[in-house]
Amino acid sequence: MPHSRWISRSTLLLAGVIAAAALTACGSESNPAPTGSSSSTTGSATATTKPGGTAGTPKPGTTPDISDAASAQLCDMIKPELSNWRVQGPTLGRIGLNALVHEWALRNGGINGAVLADKPIIDRLTTKSCPDVHKEAIQALELPDLASGLAF
Repeated sequence: MPHSRWISRSTLLLAGVIAAAALTACGSESNPAPTGSSSSTTGSATATTKPGGTAGTPKPGTTPDISDAASAQLCDMIKPELSNWRVQGPTLGRIGLNALVHEWALRNGGINGAVLADKPIIDRLTTKSCPDVHKEAIQALELPDLASGLAF
């Protein structure tokens, strides 16, 4: 009966591919409102654009204007993770840093691309808003600066 098992598996695979294609086709080009977040965020980053750019998406090479509230939010997100990074070690801690920075960037206008294009912005923001947290983070992660820990 291996033949009937093969048919069953191939049918399941085909159904999965069709479902994935259907879900992908149903996507929209517009920016959906963020959902699923249990915490409220009051800070936001505003992206400035030059003529020819689209609002909310900075052109490559431009740095978004990030509010003081968004900087404070980044500090508030890093501070509770410091003890985890010390326990986990620098390798796992750097993965956590990447995840944290991307989550923060998504919460603040989806500026992930701009952050990756200008990684030292994370150091500038944390040094300005919370120098003690910045110092503890680079010590826990064994990095010269936070930008060095951002891989993706």
